[in-house]
Amino acid sequence: MEASSSFLITLGAASLVASWVLLLIVSWKEEYAWGMCSLLLPPLGYGYAFFRMDKAASVIAFAAAGWIMIYLGW
Repeated sequence: MEASSSFLITLGAASLVASWVLLLIVSWKEEYAWGMCSLLLPPLGYGYAFFRMDKAASVIAFAAAGWIMIYLGW
C-alpha cells in the first residue's frame, strides 16, 4: 500500500469517527432517546440524520467526505 492511499484511508476513517461524534452531539441536543440510539446503533443514528437534514446536514456531508476519501484510497 502506498503512503498516499494509506493517508487517505486514515483521514477518511478519522472523518467518519468525527462525523459520528458530531452526530451524537446533534442527536442528544434534539432528544435523549435519539442520542442513545445513535450511541448504541450508529447506522440508525445516520438514518435519523437523513430524516433531520435541517439539523444534521453537516454531519452527513462530513461522513460522505470520509467515505469518498476511503474509496479514493482503496
